[in-house]
Amino acid sequence: MRPVKPVLLVIAHGSRDPRHAATVHALVRRVRSLRPGLRVETGFLDFDIPSVSGVLESLAAEGVRDVVALPLLLTRAFHAKADIPAVLRDAPPQLRIRQAEVLGPSPLLLSALERRLHEAGLTPADKSSTGVVLASAGSSDPEAIAVIAEIAREWRHTGWCAVRPAFASASLPRTEDAVRELRALGCERVAVAPYVLAPGFLPDRIARGAGEAGADVLADVLGPAPEVARVLLRRYDAACGTAWAVDRVRHRRGWSRTSPRLLSRPTAWSLP
Repeated sequence: MRPVKPVLLVIAHGSRDPRHAATVHALVRRVRSLRPGLRVETGFLDFDIPSVSGVLESLAAEGVRDVVALPLLLTRAFHAKADIPAVLRDAPPQLRIRQAEVLGPSPLLLSALERRLHEAGLTPADKSSTGVVLASAGSSDPEAIAVIAEIAREWRHTGWCAVRPAFASASLPRTEDAVRELRALGCERVAVAPYVLAPGFLPDRIARGAGEAGADVLADVLGPAPEVARVLLRRYDAACGTAWAVDRVRHRRGWSRTSPRLLSRPTAWSLP
């Protein structure tokens, strides 16, 4: 008899904007279509239902034992480091839970960004004359900001005229400032690529900034792009094969109740 695969629990932030949850559910449907037979559940940290704790309690009541909790986040900032581990520590004790890595960075996410730019009207021939604003939600976490800046540097090497990071909150520059900087550099056209997963307040701020500064192209959010779904499954597979976990059996035997962490974290661009 084959061992039962851990349930994949996708943990989204949640939003008052109904487009957010609709996009998350569309992404989860794509994940299920790519991996038939894998049970995939969705929980939200705030605003939307079901809550993460509610899903975990339901799984425990069904007799599920193994869960991979996957943060639907592009950078490893406060939610991945604090909020999510705190929720997982309060899960029913019979659950063995492994927290997967966040989605970014990944070359597949760059492919998804380029997909959205092409859908918005750019062609491969436009690449060398186009400057791109990599527009992130923003964070007060220096590690997360450094990762966004590194992604912009790496993406520039794939043939764009220039790539500049921008942030909708907490950090600078704003989208409109990055658009104007690329204009000043002499880029023939400027495109804004939102490095966000779902619509909401901050993505709308990115769009306003792009419009105010006269960007030529505004791409859609990453959403249920097939490349994003593939990254989800890669993170799930990696978590299934690692030795790091929130292991409730260990806790009952007296191990310390520390938050999940990698024993040795890979460098940013070694992640697939």
